[in-house]
Amino acid sequence: MRSSFRSGGWLPVLFVLAWPVGALARQTAPTAPAADVPAAAATSTTPYVPIPLAAPDAAAVSTPSGPNAWGGERTGNEPTLSDRVVSYHIDAELDAAKHAVHGKEQLQWRNRSDREVRSIYMHLYLNAFANEGSTFFTEREVLTAHGSSRGNASLKKGQWGWIDLNSVRQADTDLKWSFVHPDHGPATDHTVVRVDLAQPVPPGGELTLDIDFLSQLPRVVERTGWFGDFNLVAQWFPKIGVLELPGERGATEVRWNCHEFHFDSEFYADFGLYDVRLTVPSDYTVGAVGQLDGPPQTADGKTTYHYVQGDVHDFAWVAAKGYRTLDGTYEGPGSPKVAVRVIYPPEYVASATPVLKASIDSLGYFSKTLGAYPYKTLTAVVPPYNAGEAGGMEYPTFFTAEGYKEVEPGTLTQFALDFVTIHEFGHGYFYGILASNEFEEPMLDEGLNEYWDQRMLRERGQDIDLASPLMKWLGIVPQMSGFTVERLTAGLRRPPDPIGENAWDRLSSSSYGSVYSRTATAMHDLEERLGRPVMEKAFREYYKRWRYRHPSAADLRAALIDVSGKPEIVNQVFDQTVYGTAWVDDAVTSIDNEEMLPQAGTEVVDGKRIEVDAEALKKNIAKARADWKKKHPDDASGQGPYRWRSTVTVRRFGAPVPQTLRVTFSGGKHADVNWDGRGRWKRFEFIGDGTVVSAELDPQHTVYLDADKLNDSYATKANGAASRRWAADAAALLQNLYSLLGTL
Repeated sequence: MRSSFRSGGWLPVLFVLAWPVGALARQTAPTAPAADVPAAAATSTTPYVPIPLAAPDAAAVSTPSGPNAWGGERTGNEPTLSDRVVSYHIDAELDAAKHAVHGKEQLQWRNRSDREVRSIYMHLYLNAFANEGSTFFTEREVLTAHGSSRGNASLKKGQWGWIDLNSVRQADTDLKWSFVHPDHGPATDHTVVRVDLAQPVPPGGELTLDIDFLSQLPRVVERTGWFGDFNLVAQWFPKIGVLELPGERGATEVRWNCHEFHFDSEFYADFGLYDVRLTVPSDYTVGAVGQLDGPPQTADGKTTYHYVQGDVHDFAWVAAKGYRTLDGTYEGPGSPKVAVRVIYPPEYVASATPVLKASIDSLGYFSKTLGAYPYKTLTAVVPPYNAGEAGGMEYPTFFTAEGYKEVEPGTLTQFALDFVTIHEFGHGYFYGILASNEFEEPMLDEGLNEYWDQRMLRERGQDIDLASPLMKWLGIVPQMSGFTVERLTAGLRRPPDPIGENAWDRLSSSSYGSVYSRTATAMHDLEERLGRPVMEKAFREYYKRWRYRHPSAADLRAALIDVSGKPEIVNQVFDQTVYGTAWVDDAVTSIDNEEMLPQAGTEVVDGKRIEVDAEALKKNIAKARADWKKKHPDDASGQGPYRWRSTVTVRRFGAPVPQTLRVTFSGGKHADVNWDGRGRWKRFEFIGDGTVVSAELDPQHTVYLDADKLNDSYATKANGAASRRWAADAAALLQNLYSLLGTL
């Protein structure tokens, strides 16, 4: 999904349900049985137990997948990159005037289980835009009331979108289907359909269905649709759900994973082969997942493009009138020669070259740090003005970026364009090749991708420039790193939901948005504790184990532990953030300095008790101070002839994390001590020739999960530098807001 830079996460900071219904809903003609048992089972003498659907509250998996999950780790010696479960052969034609796609689809699917399959479940994603009673729109109303989000446009007459099944045939038999609601969504949601088979699919057997469908694109609200002569055709064809086996992503039995199309969620599907023919008006520019098989064929003012791509799990395309293209290539170790294309509208010509460069740079970085890019094409699409919600979307080998009329080097606009491009490309790894379940574990895609994007920007040395033109003219150029912005937008204080929670069962859209930034922040802190080389090695291992295999959060945790050898550190971060809602807030609360003066009273000297007279003691102290002053006339530290006992008190208001405390003494020296994270408070005592003038937790600024960094430090004398810096940054942000708004 679109990066958090524009999804309600970064932008505000940078710029100062389910309804209880039955399992079955309204039926389509032809009708299906009332119970969740296919018609084929009615005449069978063998008891049939329907295969269940994944639970509506399915979320972060805590048990690692088995070693043979999804056919076992891919070695690279197999005939195909993935274990192809499904194939789609689609012939589709765009009615440009109506923004409708007429399609004929042949679906071939393999039953990987040891169970007979008598019904299948399919996604009809476009029905999310059919009416305001869909799960998408009903959740949007609730969730956006408690937080901001993209996709707030309303649809008017003639702008709704849907997908109609005209027929579904198995061999020569018309099949029955009915809408179902795996997540107990409203009865008016039609995004999941159960199709009852005429002939069951035996264990290891194959199913072939011939489907005739009509997809009406909506006016762009979010992710897909049309505006003017621009058509982003995504989530547009009937798509089979995933049949998971025991030992895969926490499954303990064979189950279907086929969730409704929620407002804050995306996709999950089997790997396979896509063979797609697209017919469009000849004056339209076309781009799609995969590569062209032969030259386009033109006749009667229409052109047919034949795209083929194996080892992917989705297919999207664009058809737009008057669009231009910009081409480049990438060549790197282990990758085929990659043809890179940017498709863009004339008004955003300034964005084309930056998008191309960021795409090629991303190919190099992700190939180097995770694994070689395996496909021969990469297509980036810049949506037109007024269709921005079609931007920032990802599909295998194909993504949409953003468009700006002016892109000045070194500006916030360029950073935004680069970041979104890198982010959407990065999905090609975390959503595409790893193919994690974005419904149930969005952190494995959105969150991990956000983290890896920021690593790339950090390696580039590309910080966010906060300076206005006036500030630059004055030589004042405040900057902020990407990871700093992530923690500012991560909702670190009392988060309502774990980052491992599913996409829809959340307090608000803002909570979903924090999946991006809080995951990136948690991974940043884990990296600091394990070390950058170890973290990168662990992610390479995670990628190597789970490419083309749908990992879970538990599989990520296992890879991190196996490579680092530090389960206590990895488990603490996962327990606190992935599976829990713990938050961190450590503070320095006081500094107490006490001069260690001689004390009045009695004491035993050489076996005799003597009394130290208080008045005489005062005189001796005064004399000692006067003598010390004469010997050190220029000393302004206030040290004096006696030693000092200083006590620094730290408090813990949240979850424990190891901390470093740096204390600075009046003479300018400092000392570092470790707080191992135990206890709710601790006092550190220092005895020396000077006083403690300041104390700071996390002096190296590595604990980004700390919700309040302002209370990390304490000084005995006020210092206005911090407040002046914050005021300057706030002014820069405000001025940049006005500048950026003027370009939108």
